[in-house]
Amino acid sequence: MKLGKTELVSKVAAQAGLTKVQADKALTAVVETIKETLKEGGSVSLVGFGTFMVADRKERDGHNPATGQSIKIPAGKSPKFKAGKGLKDLVK
Repeated sequence: MKLGKTELVSKVAAQAGLTKVQADKALTAVVETIKETLKEGGSVSLVGFGTFMVADRKERDGHNPATGQSIKIPAGKSPKFKAGKGLKDLVK
């Protein structure tokens, strides 16, 4: 099963006893807060679910698949999610 935002909003609304408009605003606020926190270099932990964080990537060698030419891939940052024990145990 794959849920899109519309289906997720509907399920949140039903479980929390909210209207779909209220659930959409709440979900949007949660996602925006996570994005802003990661942009500032922080992390967000949801106990039993997991942690959203920023991971540093080192510079590395790569190659252009079209030409085979070697290139340097610059260092950078990437969003990362680490599942918590509760989530890991649930999907075993």
